[in-house]
Amino acid sequence: MLPLRRRVRIGFGKVINRAVEFAKHNTPNSMRVAARRAQMDARNARMRLSVPVVARNEFDNIFHCTVRKTGSQWIKALFSDPTVYRHSGLLPYDPRFYKGGATAPVPAGRVGLAIFLSHKRFEAVPKAGTYRAFFVIRDPRDVVVSSYFSLRNSHAPMGDIPQARKALQELPKKEGMLYVIDRLRDKKQFGQMRSWAVAPPSETFRLFRYEDLTGEGQAEEVDRLMRHCGIVLPPSELEALLARYSFTKMKKDKETPGRISHYRKGAAGDWRNHFDDDIHAAYLRAAGDLAEVLGYPSRDGATDRRNGQESAAR
Repeated sequence: MLPLRRRVRIGFGKVINRAVEFAKHNTPNSMRVAARRAQMDARNARMRLSVPVVARNEFDNIFHCTVRKTGSQWIKALFSDPTVYRHSGLLPYDPRFYKGGATAPVPAGRVGLAIFLSHKRFEAVPKAGTYRAFFVIRDPRDVVVSSYFSLRNSHAPMGDIPQARKALQELPKKEGMLYVIDRLRDKKQFGQMRSWAVAPPSETFRLFRYEDLTGEGQAEEVDRLMRHCGIVLPPSELEALLARYSFTKMKKDKETPGRISHYRKGAAGDWRNHFDDDIHAAYLRAAGDLAEVLGYPSRDGATDRRNGQESAAR
């Protein structure tokens, strides 16, 4: 049996976690945003004071562009780590917590994280100076599946998510999948992915596959991503960084009493376990040949490489 003092400490920690989770789910969105902004500003101030910078990045900004359910919180964790700051001098910046949001300029010396914009809208955002951008793609059919489980079970209840969750919890799974496909179409998520896939090649941005960033060759692919951003991490520090933010560890860290983990890392191609003919037909009506344009195989195994996306996403 654990010592009494440790049991009391663990019990107190569980109470605090439940209180935090309750506040997260019942506090007005404006207050949550203000709290997250204050938390980020305080963390950045501590990092400036306590972490020596050994290499300054040649670019004024890095931009992490993506759509939801492509590991955006994981990418955010990597680029918010002191290791990345030490080797770049760039601080994390989430535009969702600041005035103007994603369409406002990101201050110089920051990594703009989780920017949910089409390529055209991103290009129109004023830039502070030199920059590198990257867009994370994922098989859009797996995005549908991941979105379904996140909306139904685990995503923080902000914006219109409570209404979506209520609907999904009342619908059978098949109808729920159809609901999510319509939702992603209406929110232009399929269109955003397509806009980056067909954008003219440029030195300023590259596409990276979620499946490669989280797969067996993760270290090599994350190293490519960092180098594209002008960040060179020693192999031992990169290995330690990835170990700190493995999906298994992040999921375990979130699985405290009263909480539901937000980290569900579905296997590539998991959509085949959930799509029947009707769901696949609805997906095709909403997204067309998006999967093939992104370089993923169609339902029958064919791949459309007309846009050279297989090489562009590497």
